[in-house]
Amino acid sequence: MPRDQAWRALRAAVDAVAGFEWRSSAELRERSLRIFDRSFAVTYALEAIAIAVALFGVASTWAGEGLARRREFATLQHLGLARRQIAASFAIEALLQIALAIAWGTIVGLAIALVLIRRVNPQSFHWTMQLSWPGSLLAASALALLALGTLAAVLAALHAVGDPVRTLAEDT
Repeated sequence: MPRDQAWRALRAAVDAVAGFEWRSSAELRERSLRIFDRSFAVTYALEAIAIAVALFGVASTWAGEGLARRREFATLQHLGLARRQIAASFAIEALLQIALAIAWGTIVGLAIALVLIRRVNPQSFHWTMQLSWPGSLLAASALALLALGTLAAVLAALHAVGDPVRTLAEDT
């Protein structure tokens, strides 16, 4: 007996199931995943906001670092380094530290994701999921963070390097 016929016969025989809708397991799975994806739309928006905040934080940190090191830059300039050399040195420092932070964040994020997917979900929610990495998004975010952080460091260094005599003569 086909599924639809069996369902009609059951519906006619038992009044309690008359209002029920029949769904196959594939339909239920597809519908559940659609609802699940929709519920995570907010998560994706929060992820984008977190990336923007991270970019702003890195840029602010390096801008502040550049201002805090004005006397150091003035000393280097007084010793004969050009503005471009000071900015390049500061940019390399920023680039290396941001790259280290990205690597560390990737390792920690991977560990947290594995714990959540392999342990927490099966134990707490009794379901599993496939591990899927948005590689292009992660790479683009890392490159944007690296580029913007380095650019912020260069701009901060160029802004902080001024007249070395006046900078060294200032009281701090």
